[in-house]
Amino acid sequence: SSNDYDIDFLNLIERHKEGLVLDCGAGSRKYYYPNVVNFEIAKYPSTDILGVGEVLPFKDNAFDALISLAVLEHVKDPWRCVSEILRVLKPGGEIICCVPFMQPFHGYPHHYYNMTAQGLKNIFGERIIVNRHEVPAALLPIFSLNWILNSWLKGLSGETKEKFLDMKVSDLIKNPIDYLTDDFVTQLNLEKNFELASGTVLHGIKK
Repeated sequence: SSNDYDIDFLNLIERHKEGLVLDCGAGSRKYYYPNVVNFEIAKYPSTDILGVGEVLPFKDNAFDALISLAVLEHVKDPWRCVSEILRVLKPGGEIICCVPFMQPFHGYPHHYYNMTAQGLKNIFGERIIVNRHEVPAALLPIFSLNWILNSWLKGLSGETKEKFLDMKVSDLIKNPIDYLTDDFVTQLNLEKNFELASGTVLHGIKK
């Protein structure tokens, strides 16, 4: 579980080199920064403190800046996690938060929520001032398209897999209803159907 810092995250760490930066859900870090506290649910060699994002074991206003990189989709209660993030961040403190939107199911230990751009703004609400909200190079739509196609390919086998590789973009942008009986749809395995689903339906009974 690791996502490298891009230039914006590195610049944030540098700007606050005399203070404290919380990496909330740090994953496994290749490089260690003395002003960064690596908070994580799993005990990696780079982990400083173990815990969960919904209950941060820090005092109010403890950090000068905060990093949340591909984390909020993996916590059970992202609203509570955001409240905790803002509780431990000093007034005027800087935050960079990155979340997925069109990425398929992924990650450790669980993947609960993706967010639209509006959803990400909404979860912070009026509690922060938004300086920038953007789609960086590493999160451009081409990565979503590539991820979906490669994952779909891994869910097929044999002749069906080879036929799928030979399809053109023009073959894939017709009405989806027309594909429901095609092998590359009907033979996609259950795991990939859940990973790449346009949506899921839950049936239940109230206890």
